[in-house]
Amino acid sequence: MGFTDFVNDMGLQTLESWLRTRSYIAGYGPSQADVATFKALKSTPEPAEYPHAFRWYKHLSSHESEFGSLPGDPSKSHTAYGPEQSELPINPKAPTAAPAAEADEDEDDLFGSDESEDEEAKKVKEANLAAYKKKKEGKVKPAAKSVVTLEVKPWDDETDMKALEKNMRSIEIDGLTWGASKLVPVGYGISKLQVTLVVEDEKVSIDDLQGQIEGDEDHVQSTDVAAMQKL
Repeated sequence: MGFTDFVNDMGLQTLESWLRTRSYIAGYGPSQADVATFKALKSTPEPAEYPHAFRWYKHLSSHESEFGSLPGDPSKSHTAYGPEQSELPINPKAPTAAPAAEADEDEDDLFGSDESEDEEAKKVKEANLAAYKKKKEGKVKPAAKSVVTLEVKPWDDETDMKALEKNMRSIEIDGLTWGASKLVPVGYGISKLQVTLVVEDEKVSIDDLQGQIEGDEDHVQSTDVAAMQKL
C-alpha cells in the first residue's frame, strides 16, 4: 500500500512524514514517482502545516517542463509509491496477538516516538508560519488615488489669471500632484482656469483644497469640481 488520496489530512500527513527524511519520492533525483505524486495533489501544500511537502512541491515545480523526460514508469499511479503497510500509523486500540503487539512497539520506537524529530518539525512549522505572516504583513497595498478636474472662477475680466494660477500651484499638500491647466472662456471676456490634479484619497480632502484655493480672495471668486475619476 502506498500513498492514498491527498484531498484529506491523512493523505497529506502521510506525504509530509515520507518527505521528512527524503528529498524525492523515490531515489536521489526527480523521477516519474515524483511526477505522479505531484499531479495527484490538487494544490500546493500549506507551508505552515506541511513544510517538507511544501519544500518538495516547490522544488519539483521547477522541473515541470522536464516531466516527460524524467526517468521511471509514467504509467504508474502515485499509489504505487510511498510507505508500505508496516510504515503507516497503527491504531493502538485495535486487538492484536501478542507477537504483533511486540512488533508494533518496536516499530513505534523506530519511527513513531522520536520526540526530538517531532520537536524539530514543530520548530520548522513555526518558523515557516512566522516567515509567511511577516511576508504577508510586509505587502503594502497601493494608495487609492483620484484624478480631479477643478474649475477656478475669477471675479471679472480684469483678474490676473497668471497670479491666480501661481498662488493656486503654491499650495503644497502631501499626496497632491498638480497637472495641466488651461483657460476656458465663459463670456464677457472672462475665462475660468481649468486644472487637472491627482490626489491620494486618504491624504487629500478636495473640500479642504478648494477652501485653500478660495482663500486667495483677491483673485478667486469660487471653485467647482468638474470631474473626478478613480485611478
